[in-house]
Amino acid sequence: MTENYTAMWRSLGMNLANHDSLLQALGKMYKEMFLSQKNRPEATSYLDFVISEIHGLRIKELVDARAAGKKVVGTYCTFVPEELVIAADGIMIGLCAGADFATSEAEKYLPRNTCSLIKSTLGFKLGGVCPYIEASDMIVGENTCDGKKKAYEVFRNFMKEFYTIDIPNMKTHDGKKLMKSEFEKLKGKLEQLSGMPIAVGALKTAIDIVNNKRRAVYRLSKLRAADPPPISGLDSLLINQIFFYEDPMRFTVKINELCEELERRVAAGMGVIDKGKRRLLIAGCPMSAPNWKLHSLIESSGAVVVAEESCTGERGTRNLVDNSGSTMDALINAITDRYFKIDCAIFTPNEERLEHIKEMAQMYHADGVVLYSLQFCSPYMMENMGFEQKLEIAGIPVLRIETDYSSEDIGQLKTRVQAVIERGSQ
Repeated sequence: MTENYTAMWRSLGMNLANHDSLLQALGKMYKEMFLSQKNRPEATSYLDFVISEIHGLRIKELVDARAAGKKVVGTYCTFVPEELVIAADGIMIGLCAGADFATSEAEKYLPRNTCSLIKSTLGFKLGGVCPYIEASDMIVGENTCDGKKKAYEVFRNFMKEFYTIDIPNMKTHDGKKLMKSEFEKLKGKLEQLSGMPIAVGALKTAIDIVNNKRRAVYRLSKLRAADPPPISGLDSLLINQIFFYEDPMRFTVKINELCEELERRVAAGMGVIDKGKRRLLIAGCPMSAPNWKLHSLIESSGAVVVAEESCTGERGTRNLVDNSGSTMDALINAITDRYFKIDCAIFTPNEERLEHIKEMAQMYHADGVVLYSLQFCSPYMMENMGFEQKLEIAGIPVLRIETDYSSEDIGQLKTRVQAVIERGSQ
């Protein structure tokens, strides 16, 4: 970091000793995994900058924005429409955590067999190491999986202002009506928080901002289909992770600049790995920063991750919001239509997700699919078991992995990853 932010962190009520330990571990991990990569595109220096200031400049921007009257809204899920937050003159940031911290404290309130993402997020709060939580004026949870639904009852005891939206579990007419109703109620809550009504023009502008951010990520995704791929899966994952908390305008500009460099690399046949190396698609649970474990393991084994079917991946960024409406009702309908297409494992039935995995495997020329789930994440664990059989029948090699944030199983996982890589080369 270029500045000393200690006073700011202290003013947010953070545990400075714990926070220093976290930043030291994060810096070491980033150096070992990211900065050691060969043939990285020059424009990935933007990612290095973002990580170096992850709890510094970006938090200062949030603090300054709040001082100027803006509201910061923290969220845990891709189902929360950023368009509504921006239209209310707010800033939306993701709060999910991807590393074990203060686990023993979190387990005083959550069962040990809670998924790592939920437990880690509470651990970051209890350990006093997440300035994003402390800089939020309101936090929005969503009733997706049962684990989150019940965990939010605990989270409310530790967060400033907590608001929950309900998410349907079936893609029916009534399900879509429920989602629209919840988005309308969220709009009202955001208007109450900001003290101003959301205007049609402001919502149309917000839709454009978020659509442009998605377009930039999708532009990058298409470039990963090249052989050799011009960027690593690790760097691509990081881009999908910072999508949720970086300034959207700056993010869009920088990712498009990166794509310009990647397009030149593709035209010149330059890649981060030799042409013809094994290509894997990862499908399943979201991977919140700094959960880089699986990508690092795969790419250190001589293969490359070419796509993610995940909320921190194509599931979270594909599909735009139709901005042609001229009334608030039309725009809310368009937002609902877009978010209702997300094929999260909470939905039943969910054949759309299986078909999308097949489409992605073909689009990105994947030699195999890694079906990834966090331990105790029942929706993805159950869904991935059935998908494994169907993908194998379709001739797509599959590795199903259930893991957590620890490093205890890395040796075992590396052996299994190498086996699926070898299968793809036969």
